[in-house]
Amino acid sequence: MNGATDTDLMNEVSRGRTAALAELFERHHRPVYRFFLRMTGDGGLSEDLAQEVFFRVLKYKDTFHPDRPFLAWMYQIARNLLTDTARKRKFEVLPGDFEVVSQRDGADEELARSQEISLLRRALACLPLEKREVLLLSRFQNLKYEEIAALLGCEVNTVKVRVYRAVRALGENYRQLAGEKAV
Repeated sequence: MNGATDTDLMNEVSRGRTAALAELFERHHRPVYRFFLRMTGDGGLSEDLAQEVFFRVLKYKDTFHPDRPFLAWMYQIARNLLTDTARKRKFEVLPGDFEVVSQRDGADEELARSQEISLLRRALACLPLEKREVLLLSRFQNLKYEEIAALLGCEVNTVKVRVYRAVRALGENYRQLAGEKAV
Protein backbone atom coordinates (compact mmCIF):
# COMPACT_ATOMS: atom_id res chain seq x y z
CA MET A 1 0.00 0.00 0.00
CA ASN A 2 3.04 2.27 0.04
CA GLY A 3 2.20 3.65 -3.43
CA ALA A 4 -1.44 4.30 -2.53
CA THR A 5 -2.71 7.84 -2.20
CA ASP A 6 -4.23 9.12 1.01
CA THR A 7 -7.64 8.96 -0.64
CA ASP A 8 -7.06 5.32 -1.65
CA LEU A 9 -6.05 4.49 1.91
CA MET A 10 -9.04 6.29 3.37
CA ASN A 11 -11.33 4.34 1.02
CA GLU A 12 -9.73 1.16 2.38
CA VAL A 13 -10.34 2.37 5.95
CA SER A 14 -14.00 2.97 5.03
CA ARG A 15 -14.18 -0.65 3.90
CA GLY A 16 -12.93 -1.78 7.32
CA ARG A 17 -9.30 -2.45 6.44
CA THR A 18 -7.49 -1.02 9.44
CA ALA A 19 -4.02 -1.67 7.97
CA ALA A 20 -4.71 1.34 5.77
CA LEU A 21 -5.26 3.45 8.89
CA ALA A 22 -1.83 2.38 10.13
CA GLU A 23 -0.32 3.63 6.88
CA LEU A 24 -2.14 6.97 7.21
CA PHE A 25 -0.90 7.21 10.79
CA GLU A 26 2.68 6.60 9.69
CA ARG A 27 2.42 9.27 7.00
CA HIS A 28 0.70 11.98 9.00
CA HIS A 29 1.28 11.46 12.72
CA ARG A 30 4.36 13.68 12.99
CA PRO A 31 2.94 16.63 11.03
CA VAL A 32 -0.28 16.49 13.08
CA TYR A 33 1.74 16.30 16.30
CA ARG A 34 3.83 19.33 15.22
CA PHE A 35 0.64 21.25 14.36
CA PHE A 36 -0.70 20.67 17.87
CA LEU A 37 2.68 21.42 19.46
CA ARG A 38 2.87 24.76 17.69
CA MET A 39 -0.70 25.57 18.64
CA THR A 40 -0.57 24.46 22.30
CA GLY A 41 3.08 24.49 23.35
CA ASP A 42 2.50 21.25 25.29
CA GLY A 43 4.27 18.10 24.04
CA GLY A 44 2.29 15.60 26.07
CA LEU A 45 -1.05 17.13 25.18
CA SER A 46 0.00 17.35 21.54
CA GLU A 47 0.83 13.64 21.45
CA ASP A 48 -2.55 12.80 22.98
CA LEU A 49 -4.35 15.05 20.51
CA ALA A 50 -2.47 13.59 17.53
CA GLN A 51 -3.47 10.08 18.61
CA GLU A 52 -7.07 11.20 19.05
CA VAL A 53 -7.16 12.59 15.50
CA PHE A 54 -6.58 9.09 14.13
CA PHE A 55 -9.21 7.60 16.42
CA ARG A 56 -11.61 10.19 15.03
CA VAL A 57 -10.52 9.44 11.46
CA LEU A 58 -11.67 5.89 12.10
CA LYS A 59 -14.80 6.94 13.98
CA TYR A 60 -15.91 9.46 11.32
CA LYS A 61 -14.67 7.52 8.28
CA ASP A 62 -18.15 7.69 6.75
CA THR A 63 -17.95 11.49 6.56
CA PHE A 64 -14.91 11.40 4.26
CA HIS A 65 -15.66 12.32 0.65
CA PRO A 66 -13.10 11.11 -1.90
CA ASP A 67 -13.62 14.24 -4.01
CA ARG A 68 -12.22 16.42 -1.19
CA PRO A 69 -8.54 16.43 -0.20
CA PHE A 70 -7.77 13.99 2.61
CA LEU A 71 -5.42 16.44 4.36
CA ALA A 72 -8.11 19.12 4.50
CA TRP A 73 -10.53 16.62 6.04
CA MET A 74 -7.95 15.34 8.53
CA TYR A 75 -6.92 18.86 9.60
CA GLN A 76 -10.59 19.78 10.02
CA ILE A 77 -10.79 16.93 12.51
CA ALA A 78 -7.64 18.28 14.19
CA ARG A 79 -9.07 21.82 14.34
CA ASN A 80 -12.33 20.59 15.82
CA LEU A 81 -10.45 18.54 18.38
CA LEU A 82 -8.31 21.53 19.33
CA THR A 83 -11.41 23.66 19.78
CA ASP A 84 -13.12 20.98 21.89
CA THR A 85 -10.02 20.53 24.04
CA ALA A 86 -9.50 24.26 24.53
CA ARG A 87 -13.12 24.64 25.58
CA LYS A 88 -12.90 21.75 28.06
CA ARG A 89 -9.55 22.73 29.52
CA LYS A 90 -10.05 26.47 29.22
CA PHE A 91 -6.49 27.02 28.05
CA GLU A 92 -5.02 29.62 25.76
CA VAL A 93 -3.63 28.08 22.61
CA LEU A 94 0.01 29.04 22.28
CA PRO A 95 2.63 28.02 19.78
CA GLY A 96 5.27 25.55 20.89
CA ASP A 97 8.79 24.97 19.79
CA PHE A 98 9.88 25.29 16.21
CA GLU A 99 12.07 22.53 14.94
CA VAL A 100 15.17 24.33 13.85
CA VAL A 101 18.04 22.35 12.44
CA SER A 102 21.17 24.24 11.55
CA GLN A 103 24.93 24.08 11.77
CA ARG A 104 26.14 26.35 14.55
CA ASP A 105 29.72 27.54 14.53
CA GLY A 106 30.06 29.39 17.79
CA ALA A 107 28.46 30.38 21.04
CA ASP A 108 27.72 33.91 19.81
CA GLU A 109 25.89 32.64 16.75
CA GLU A 110 24.00 30.13 18.87
CA LEU A 111 22.91 32.83 21.29
CA ALA A 112 21.83 35.14 18.47
CA ARG A 113 19.88 32.33 16.78
CA SER A 114 18.25 31.39 20.09
CA GLN A 115 17.19 35.00 20.63
CA GLU A 116 15.76 35.23 17.11
CA ILE A 117 13.77 32.03 17.61
CA SER A 118 12.50 33.29 20.96
CA LEU A 119 11.37 36.55 19.35
CA LEU A 120 9.71 34.63 16.53
CA ARG A 121 7.83 32.43 19.00
CA ARG A 122 6.66 35.47 20.93
CA ALA A 123 5.64 37.23 17.72
CA LEU A 124 3.67 34.17 16.62
CA ALA A 125 2.02 33.93 20.05
CA CYS A 126 0.82 37.54 19.68
CA LEU A 127 -1.08 36.74 16.50
CA PRO A 128 -4.81 36.15 16.74
CA LEU A 129 -5.63 32.44 16.60
CA GLU A 130 -7.04 32.65 13.05
CA LYS A 131 -3.86 34.22 11.64
CA ARG A 132 -1.62 31.87 13.60
CA GLU A 133 -3.54 28.86 12.35
CA VAL A 134 -3.47 29.79 8.65
CA LEU A 135 0.24 30.58 8.94
CA LEU A 136 1.01 27.24 10.60
CA LEU A 137 -1.04 25.30 8.06
CA SER A 138 0.58 26.98 5.06
CA ARG A 139 4.16 27.51 6.19
CA PHE A 140 4.83 24.81 8.78
CA GLN A 141 2.42 22.03 7.79
CA ASN A 142 3.04 22.72 4.09
CA LEU A 143 -0.61 22.42 3.09
CA LYS A 144 -1.44 23.76 -0.34
CA TYR A 145 -3.70 26.79 -0.57
CA GLU A 146 -6.37 24.58 -2.17
CA GLU A 147 -6.27 22.22 0.82
CA ILE A 148 -6.49 25.10 3.29
CA ALA A 149 -9.41 26.58 1.32
CA ALA A 150 -11.25 23.25 1.53
CA LEU A 151 -10.46 23.06 5.24
CA LEU A 152 -11.65 26.58 5.99
CA GLY A 153 -14.56 26.50 3.56
CA CYS A 154 -13.45 29.52 1.54
CA GLU A 155 -11.90 30.43 -1.81
CA VAL A 156 -8.21 29.93 -2.59
CA ASN A 157 -7.75 33.67 -3.09
CA THR A 158 -9.16 34.25 0.39
CA VAL A 159 -6.54 31.88 1.80
CA LYS A 160 -3.79 33.71 -0.10
CA VAL A 161 -4.93 37.01 1.36
CA ARG A 162 -5.16 35.57 4.88
CA VAL A 163 -1.66 34.07 4.63
CA TYR A 164 -0.27 37.34 3.29
CA ARG A 165 -1.87 39.30 6.13
CA ALA A 166 -0.68 36.77 8.72
CA VAL A 167 2.90 36.98 7.43
CA ARG A 168 2.77 40.77 7.52
CA ALA A 169 1.33 40.76 11.05
CA LEU A 170 4.00 38.29 12.16
CA GLY A 171 6.69 40.54 10.71
CA GLU A 172 5.21 43.59 12.43
CA ASN A 173 5.03 41.74 15.75
CA TYR A 174 8.62 40.53 15.33
CA ARG A 175 9.94 44.02 14.54
CA GLN A 176 8.00 45.50 17.44
CA LEU A 177 9.35 42.93 19.87
CA ALA A 178 12.86 43.44 18.49
CA GLY A 179 12.50 47.19 19.06
CA GLU A 180 12.53 48.13 15.39
CA LYS A 181 10.10 50.50 13.74
CA ALA A 182 7.50 48.89 11.51
CA VAL A 183 8.20 49.40 7.82
